[in-house]
Amino acid sequence: MRTIAFVGPSGTGKSYRALMVAKQYGADAILDDGLLISENKVLAGISAKREPTKLASVRRALFVEPDHARQVRNAIRNNRVRCVMILGTSDAMVEKIAKTLQLPEIEQIIHIEDVSTPEEIQLAQDMRQVQGKHVIPVPTFEIKKDFSGYFLHPLRIFQKSMDTPEKDKGDKTIVRPTFSYLGDYTISDNVIEQIAAHEALKIRDVYKVNGVTIRKTEHGAHIELNVILRYGCKIQEVCKAVQHTVVNGVERYSAVNARRVHVLVKGLHV
Repeated sequence: MRTIAFVGPSGTGKSYRALMVAKQYGADAILDDGLLISENKVLAGISAKREPTKLASVRRALFVEPDHARQVRNAIRNNRVRCVMILGTSDAMVEKIAKTLQLPEIEQIIHIEDVSTPEEIQLAQDMRQVQGKHVIPVPTFEIKKDFSGYFLHPLRIFQKSMDTPEKDKGDKTIVRPTFSYLGDYTISDNVIEQIAAHEALKIRDVYKVNGVTIRKTEHGAHIELNVILRYGCKIQEVCKAVQHTVVNGVERYSAVNARRVHVLVKGLHV
């Protein structure tokens, strides 16, 4: 297995350029901020951008926690990664990550200045410093479990602001990390309640939704629905269908994880 690295100061657009650079240099997996990413999917790890403090974020990005490092090492081995590209803010950082994860010695280090113009680097820094946004080179649905309740959306700003060649485009996500001090993006409980009720009523044998209760947790929302079903239906099957539909609807429309959905049948309508 080969190991290469992509280095640049924080906020200069490394994660945005990661897919292009990985493809150009033959890497089939990327290590970025605590995540192992391959083919637009998160294979293992925990994102450093979900940590509550900057210090914790740095520790996560460096794979300091033994269980975290072990999980990523196993995923690299089990997925038969041929070449992994480590992203970091300095040569010393990527070398430390390679050593911690017991990877082969880094054979080549690419720097952000090698692949980005000064104007593009400045634009990336403006987004980081002014708007507090970070990029992760995977689609939104792949990292949603790591960012319940945080601001995230598909990357559009860079694609509109830069004359980006087609080969450089890929699925990416902008997130506002937990430790950002620029404010929170929140969705009211009422919105989630209405989405859950709307989705539940899509099931043919659900006659009425009497109420929805939301309990927020660190990792997502716990949802409880009180429903009246139509007489003669198969209650267990209908409740399972409601759970599946509500989970998909809430996550699709709000980007908030529906961790649990409890369905309480309060009556039957004849």
